Amino acid sequence: MPAPTERPTARSADLFARAGAVTPGGVNSPVRAFGAVGGTPRFIASAEGAWLTDVDGNRYVDLVGSWGPMLLGHAHPEVIAAVQAAVARGTSYGTPTETEVLLAEEIVARTPVERVRFTSSGTEATMSAIRLARGATGRDVVVKFAGCYHGHVDALLASAGSGLATFAVPGTPGVPQSATDLTLVLPYNDRAAVEKVFAEHGERIACLVTEAVPGNMGVVPPEPGFNRFLAETCRAHGALFVSDEVMTGFRATRQGGWGLDGAHEGWVPDLMTFGKVMGGGLPAAAFGGRADVMSLLSPQGPVYQAGTLSGNPVATTAGLTTLRLATDEVYERVGTVASTIAEAASAALAAEGVPHLVQSAGTMFSVFLTDPASPRSAVRDFDDAQAQHLPAYAAFFHAMLDAGVHLPPSAYEVWFCSAAHDDAAVSHVLEALPGAARAAAATY
Repeated sequence: MPAPTERPTARSADLFARAGAVTPGGVNSPVRAFGAVGGTPRFIASAEGAWLTDVDGNRYVDLVGSWGPMLLGHAHPEVIAAVQAAVARGTSYGTPTETEVLLAEEIVARTPVERVRFTSSGTEATMSAIRLARGATGRDVVVKFAGCYHGHVDALLASAGSGLATFAVPGTPGVPQSATDLTLVLPYNDRAAVEKVFAEHGERIACLVTEAVPGNMGVVPPEPGFNRFLAETCRAHGALFVSDEVMTGFRATRQGGWGLDGAHEGWVPDLMTFGKVMGGGLPAAAFGGRADVMSLLSPQGPVYQAGTLSGNPVATTAGLTTLRLATDEVYERVGTVASTIAEAASAALAAEGVPHLVQSAGTMFSVFLTDPASPRSAVRDFDDAQAQHLPAYAAFFHAMLDAGVHLPPSAYEVWFCSAAHDDAAVSHVLEALPGAARAAAATY
């Protein structure tokens, strides 16, 4: 393998230029473009276990894991064998299959949901859950939190209005004001804001949607009892509580982010959304919840939702095989790896005097390189997450990349480990951290 500063990137650079001529920004999801850190994204040719290999032949320990799905590592032999067998039987039928039933049963067995409907993406799952909540309650208003991401649904790509209880404004061009007129955006972990909004708009609120553990502004755990408080507030006002587990489902713990709350006895979310791990790396997602609410979906009820590739036999096979292999021992291994790397990253940064915070939830963690001008004892909401020294993260990222470790190319993301991160992979990461910490320190 070439020395860190000599890694060839010619083929990646060529492919990025070619992609830019036929694809907006050269990528099919914005964060992949390295816009937040600069430089050229690596085009990956293959992956196995804990390692990625790019088109130039460079190998990297992967701490992105396809943004969460690869709990078992890349190209797990049993998952690959199951998928190959499924493909040999046909890639899509447009009819029900046994694998859909088996995967739904697996999800119901692990979570509070009583009924499940499959989709092809997390965005579809959340969009459908919101529609169902509105249909079930006969109300229109949706409450969400700043910094929580629920897919690129128009109504949820919203920014906070000018006042605490005012309706949102579009968060991106292309989203009309009318799409966000029924969305309220609140600061995360803020009970007073939730109480105020429900006091003023409770009779109009169809649902409150939140990530079980926010991971799209970095890992920002709910404060103790916060999710329970949300569920009880919704119940008191006749609204539904929607827990978005597209990222955390079967990733943070065996049960997902909901399983992290030790005080959940006596309450459950009304609706939940899932994705990533439950698809085993293939495009699959789902939403589910109370039987009485889910029964309102067509064809059983009047709320319409459909999808040609929903419950695709290949995708559900990958998801079912992954969940069946995701034993307690797997979560123990992933948790150990995550703790080891998180602690080592913190120690390396501390040794160089780099202000930072490390926050975790189950097997997920994030490293926040904080701005010394805006010191934080914890990141508890989106404003806190934005108080980062972004040049430091860019320098840290590129030093790790040069040393053969692929981190998320954004300071607002989760670091994902897998059960395939063996001692050699972990050691490779630990050896890279001191140099990356020195690179970060140089930016202050």
